[in-house]
Amino acid sequence: MALTTKQCATATERREQLVAIAAKYPEVDIDSYGEQHLAIKVRNKAFAYYSYDHHGDGKIALWAKAALPEQKREIADDPQSFYAPAYLGPRGWVALRLDLARVDWKAVERVLRRAYLASAPKKLCALLK
Repeated sequence: MALTTKQCATATERREQLVAIAAKYPEVDIDSYGEQHLAIKVRNKAFAYYSYDHHGDGKIALWAKAALPEQKREIADDPQSFYAPAYLGPRGWVALRLDLARVDWKAVERVLRRAYLASAPKKLCALLK
């Protein structure tokens, strides 16, 4: 069962919730790098990152692989929650803030699923249908 926004009050709880969502996908590995960051991979290919105050930007966010049109649509529809992340934004990746008072966990699931499907082999993607 997914935690509600109220239950995910701390950064640690939100990180744990993100990991729980990502871990549902076949053959996902989650690697730590640095003190606070995570790389979410399928078959050693990163499709998402958990970013904590990246280069002092003050944000906690999910960075996920997306096509540039999807990134632009997400940001246009909800600029408070979504933004183009440093370095990967020009490639279409989108960031979803996890440090706001209310986190839309359904959006987190949608963004992670889309990124996974864009990165995983077809055989693994077929397991999700």
